Amino acid sequence: MFQQILDPIAGSLVISALCAALPLVLLFVLLGVFKVKAPFAALAGLALSLVLAVVGWQMPVNQALSATAAGIFYGLFPILWILVNALWIYRLTVATPWFEVLGRTIRSISNDLRILAILIAFCFGALLESLAGFGAPVAISAAMLMAAGMKPLKSAIVSLLANTAPVAFGAMAAPIIALNGVTGLPLNELSAMAGRQTPFIALIVPLLLVFIVDGRRGVKQTWPVALVAGAAFGLAQFVTSNYFAVELTDVVAAVVTVAAVLLMLKVWQPKETVGMGGAVEAAAIPAVVSAGGTGGSTAQEGTTAARGSGGSALPADPAIPTDNSRPEPRQIWMAIAPYLIIIAVFSVAQIPAVKAWLTQVGSVTFAWPGLDITDSAGKPVAATKFKLDHLKATGTLLLFSGVLTMLLYKIKASQGLRIYRDTVVQLRWTIVTVTAVLGLSFVMNLSGQTTTLGFALASAGGFFALLSPLIGWIGVALTGSDTSSNSLFGQMQATAAEQTGLSPVLMAASNSSAGVMGKMLSLQNLAVASAAVGLDGAEGTLFRKLIGWSVGLLALITLLIFLQSTPVLGWMVP
Repeated sequence: MFQQILDPIAGSLVISALCAALPLVLLFVLLGVFKVKAPFAALAGLALSLVLAVVGWQMPVNQALSATAAGIFYGLFPILWILVNALWIYRLTVATPWFEVLGRTIRSISNDLRILAILIAFCFGALLESLAGFGAPVAISAAMLMAAGMKPLKSAIVSLLANTAPVAFGAMAAPIIALNGVTGLPLNELSAMAGRQTPFIALIVPLLLVFIVDGRRGVKQTWPVALVAGAAFGLAQFVTSNYFAVELTDVVAAVVTVAAVLLMLKVWQPKETVGMGGAVEAAAIPAVVSAGGTGGSTAQEGTTAARGSGGSALPADPAIPTDNSRPEPRQIWMAIAPYLIIIAVFSVAQIPAVKAWLTQVGSVTFAWPGLDITDSAGKPVAATKFKLDHLKATGTLLLFSGVLTMLLYKIKASQGLRIYRDTVVQLRWTIVTVTAVLGLSFVMNLSGQTTTLGFALASAGGFFALLSPLIGWIGVALTGSDTSSNSLFGQMQATAAEQTGLSPVLMAASNSSAGVMGKMLSLQNLAVASAAVGLDGAEGTLFRKLIGWSVGLLALITLLIFLQSTPVLGWMVP
């Protein structure tokens, strides 16, 4: 048996905490200062954490290696099992003409760039975030906005800023599921808590988008539809994450918001139309797209280049028009069919009888081999137990949804398998990064390094409620992933919260909810946005344009989280 030691280095909690922070410091210095690629930075952090676990925290070598294996396996299943299958479904749609129909449907709704910013960057971007993530929503939204007539730099800024509210529940709630995995806190409580934080940001984001597109005039003329979009998205996020299925939060929120905006536009229109139909703007689009070498001269080619290759496209359906006219209702239903299939599959999985069967047959809990650990107080560490969902897993339900999508779109099995292989190849470095980060997280958690850090941070007392969101924000800004940030800091946040008398659920969820404000500043997202609009090397410009918005949104959600840690809004904590 291995018992964790709280202050193993020189018998000092402060010195031990500084040593425990070294793997994280190394990871962030390699990423932020030396621009080392994320997979290698994560592997370096993992190696250092192993050395510290064995030498500093006196963890037996076999248990340290077993903890690493547990983290790697958890990274593969369920986290990467979700990401691979979600991205596979997205690439299946890209490989058919129906993806372009979906984009054309959105563009045909309005000829006002301010409305399109809400529909494309906020709504459609959230739908893509629910499945693809990893920069795809930013790239596709930016290319579509530019094709609609928006200037390249503004397209990138709008898309990056819009990619905030949905991120905490992105990739079928992978960040929240990862948070549950490293902290052991109930998934439904973490989901509910995040669903009582991010909707407040969702309410604001559409207003910020129309301000960026058209300044004060844009807010003055379009605030009704912006508020409707923000309120619909936030309310749908709250209801789905609290009372339905955390995995479907972004899918439901995006679909509901599109419907709400469409209904709003039937009874209300802005007084003026901005940005569409100008000959100069329309003529500038092909030059900008081709300038970056990432696409051809048409809007469709630019969009395809931005979203990356998704396998060879199927032959064009002759029933699908090639102009920009509004598609027929049947075509629209076919275009949104994959998302409806996902909602249907997950809804069936929530039926009490089906859910009970999946829980009984599709899930197993066991003690991870080679781990026998107690905390510093002698209590067994919960993380040594491993819960493996196979049939019940989110990734498995997504796989089934993908098969149904193939059948509906008449995609041959050989092409579906080829696209799946290409998806895994595309994510190969992401797989290394995620598994290394989860390995690092498990080693730090099980060796006691995270507990040491948590106890040291608890010395901040009630001030920790203000510090906690900043930690999550830094984590996402540097790693570019809310899932990675939650894996690294989730347990530390929970431990510090327990020691300061704060709610562990509140602080752990805050790491995710506040962290997403740093997504727009991550080097990965900035690079994707720059490439998508053909402005190579514009990362610095985008950073300067967005840093104020990012910090401002962080300040707002920090205030909310602080109030939730006090009796003022404490009733919101589950």
